[in-house]
Amino acid sequence: MTKAELVNEIAKATGVERAATLAVVEKMMETVKDSLANGENVYLRGFGSFIVKTRSQKTARNISQNTTIIIPEHKIPAFKPSKVFLEEVK
Repeated sequence: MTKAELVNEIAKATGVERAATLAVVEKMMETVKDSLANGENVYLRGFGSFIVKTRSQKTARNISQNTTIIIPEHKIPAFKPSKVFLEEVK
């Protein structure tokens, strides 16, 4: 499902016009991104959590140049679904 399809489904189900629904969806995504960028996790009860994970430093190989490089510790965004979410998907 694309963002446009999601917006259409929400607009149909709620009776709110499509433009207003799109603005809400856009703002929600922007708020989640900003929170994660600031190191804050976002918890949506019954849905899941958007969290920031820290990947530790590791050694990797560049096969084409036959060299070893060190990838520094870095943070990545992740999603952890709630138990209710997992049960519905199963």
